[in-house]
Amino acid sequence: MTFRVGRVSRGRIAGIALAGVSLGVMVQAAAAQTTAPALRSVKAGTSVRLAIPKGPLESGLVAFTEQAGVKLVYPTELTATLETGGVEGEFSPLDALTRLLEGTGLIHRPAGASTITLINPRYVQLGPEPTTAVYLDELSVAGEGRGTAIAAAGLPPRSGTVGQPPVPYAGGQVATGSRIGLLGNRSVMKTPFSTTGFTEKLIRNQEGRSAADIVTNDPSVRSDAPVFSDRDSFFIRGFSVTSVDTAFDGLFYLANPRRMQLDGIERVELLKGPTALLTGGVGRVGGTINLIPKRAYDEPLTRITNSYFSNANFGTHLDLGRRYGDAKEWGVRFNGAYRAGNTALDNHALEVSNATLGLDYRGERFRASLDMSHQRQNVTAPASLFSAVAPGIAIPRAPNGRINTASRFEYNDSVYDMVAGRVEYDILPETTVYVAGGVSRFRENSLSSFFTITDPNGSALNSYAIAPTGIEGYTGDVGFRSRFETGFIGHYLTVSAVEANNKIFRNGFIPGALGLPQNVPTNIYDPVYLPFGSIPNVFPRAGAQPLQADGLYRSVGISDTLSVMDDRILLTLGGRFQEVVSKAFQTRPGGVSPVGTETYGYAEGRFSPAVALAVQPIDNLTLYGNYIEALLEGPTAPGIGVSNPGAVFAPIVSKQKEVGVKIDFGTAMLTTGLFEIELPNAFAAPSAVPGGLPTFGLNGLQRNRGVEVNVYGEPVEGVRLLGGVSFIDAKLAKTAGGTFDGNDVPGVPDTSVSLYGEVDLPPWMLPGLTLTGRVLYSSSVFYDQGNTQVVPGWTRFDAGLRYAFEGYAGRPVLLRATVQNLFDEAYYASAARGFLGIGAPRTFILSASVDF
Repeated sequence: MTFRVGRVSRGRIAGIALAGVSLGVMVQAAAAQTTAPALRSVKAGTSVRLAIPKGPLESGLVAFTEQAGVKLVYPTELTATLETGGVEGEFSPLDALTRLLEGTGLIHRPAGASTITLINPRYVQLGPEPTTAVYLDELSVAGEGRGTAIAAAGLPPRSGTVGQPPVPYAGGQVATGSRIGLLGNRSVMKTPFSTTGFTEKLIRNQEGRSAADIVTNDPSVRSDAPVFSDRDSFFIRGFSVTSVDTAFDGLFYLANPRRMQLDGIERVELLKGPTALLTGGVGRVGGTINLIPKRAYDEPLTRITNSYFSNANFGTHLDLGRRYGDAKEWGVRFNGAYRAGNTALDNHALEVSNATLGLDYRGERFRASLDMSHQRQNVTAPASLFSAVAPGIAIPRAPNGRINTASRFEYNDSVYDMVAGRVEYDILPETTVYVAGGVSRFRENSLSSFFTITDPNGSALNSYAIAPTGIEGYTGDVGFRSRFETGFIGHYLTVSAVEANNKIFRNGFIPGALGLPQNVPTNIYDPVYLPFGSIPNVFPRAGAQPLQADGLYRSVGISDTLSVMDDRILLTLGGRFQEVVSKAFQTRPGGVSPVGTETYGYAEGRFSPAVALAVQPIDNLTLYGNYIEALLEGPTAPGIGVSNPGAVFAPIVSKQKEVGVKIDFGTAMLTTGLFEIELPNAFAAPSAVPGGLPTFGLNGLQRNRGVEVNVYGEPVEGVRLLGGVSFIDAKLAKTAGGTFDGNDVPGVPDTSVSLYGEVDLPPWMLPGLTLTGRVLYSSSVFYDQGNTQVVPGWTRFDAGLRYAFEGYAGRPVLLRATVQNLFDEAYYASAARGFLGIGAPRTFILSASVDF
């Protein structure tokens, strides 16, 4: 059962609770027993001006929470099929609520000094005998964002983040808000950035296994690694963002650095553009992905899902949630999943196990969470990357996605463990201090092949490599968020101090060492497979590797969001001082220096400012703009061949300017943004002195300019849309000697389209049946900087069915069937960073979920 929770008022209403009964199933909300002084009596309060059109009651109530400033908590099943006549004019909030409910069969009535309850007085079968009315436990919601009732609803106050994330928007696929780094949870309409929070409902309905399956619903995001490889990697707004840069609950270097399974994830949040102020750290020029863990709901949850992925990969997932205590202040959410078997790729098999445990406590002023995760991934014959294409040749047509160039003895086995915690305390009604942190450990053993394509007919040379790798990370974050006023100006002041460390352990091996075959002739259409025993099994394993790289990142960020005219104008000013300490070490035996010798050292700091503005001239329209930066480690000149060998440069600063529009139609959201991102890069420029050595420096520049149009929601009852179109003009603005100035950036498509849709069939046809479909399109890209090698564009179609019904003893059952790449198109899904990644073949996915 799903609950809708609207926002808390700044006004004088002490609390409103909406709870009810739908489809003959009683939904019991948690009784909130407060130890604070008695809440004020519920009263009409001041009048508010409302403009809520006729349409679905669910959408009307969402609009009511925004326009009236009232917090509503109710099961969405109660309103799912109801219509409202709307309300327009100036009313007290409770009078407006009465008008919204006219003709729906629902009524509200007082339920004590501080609450009202919505009930359905019609007959509801609760057991052997019917009853004419159902009185649910009261759910108190205090004014000004306070009280145990907010905790009972699972929502943090506006200055906190522990608890349930912002509620879903109409259609349930996207959230009404996201976590914006140190700013905390922010409404989409109040956020001066481009952000999307993909919900657990969408993850389940799209059969999402990792973040790559979900974020590509945004047209500005494309996967940069083959589906059947061992990892996820992304291109966001034309810039590379790896899984290492994925945050877990707002903390970096804790998520699985290769591929984070989504079984224990409630939201996948996407924040596009540089994020130095918001998140700190280095990189993340194109954007940031944040994973929000699942938390226990008030109502018990026991859900078992069995799944099948072609050709013979079967899995089971258990999702278990419970709350305990007099006010249900203690929460436990466990997710366990196991999947194994052959996939649609030749010779390829995948075994994945995942266990997550999320604990949380929500009290009157104190909230805390603890998350633990353990994941294993064993990949047999992982999809190979075509890591190079000979210069000047035409790019061969893409092979069928079923063809696997990897031999059967190739593998990638990894294990990942993580623990993260967060505590926050409200020292004042809207002032919260918090401390968060965590540690992670990843170990990986692998034997993989890498191809260099040598002619247009698909001939290639295959070389084998081993890379036992260890990655360890920790992050600590301490800060506070406070809302207050000085005269007629409101303030939302945030301060965050972060320290994060990321260590990589890896051996370096000379090509051909330890008997590894090199440059084996093969063909991408007719691979040559080496037999078992071709490579001796004498390789080092992960866990015994020397330290290769050590990155330490410290920062202090501060921002103040100034608000006037009842938050219609929001100006955010801030910046972050970042210190980057980076070291690299010799790991290759037999080198000039012994293993463990420091080969690279870097320690620099910089302040990165940011400014952002959001203006709401009318309730459903937001105009926004921002200037924000990202910080990258400064480059180091090579040791030979340049006039300044070993020179270390200050951090590189990437800058974004963005303006956009957000329009909320009540049941559908339309957003449009225009952006420009500039990223400096380094190369050796020719010397002005005849015969002199070139000078290495920050001489290059990449400039990406783009337009994005996104839409989501349920514009018509039973019809849901998600996606949009992206146009990016990515140029090499400055290159070595000006040779490639003005050329397109390799691997960045000019046009990308992502559009997902769902249609519920009318009840007179087959109630509970939903048709789904998705189209992904990317235009052609260039492989090389000279723009002579073209990688063709591609279009992928997905289709599916979803059927919900009541099974034995009234158990909710949900069946899903999805076909990805419906027409089995052969295509290169990515061509970035000098790699060609093959798209997945036609894949069938079936699943069945039962709630107990």
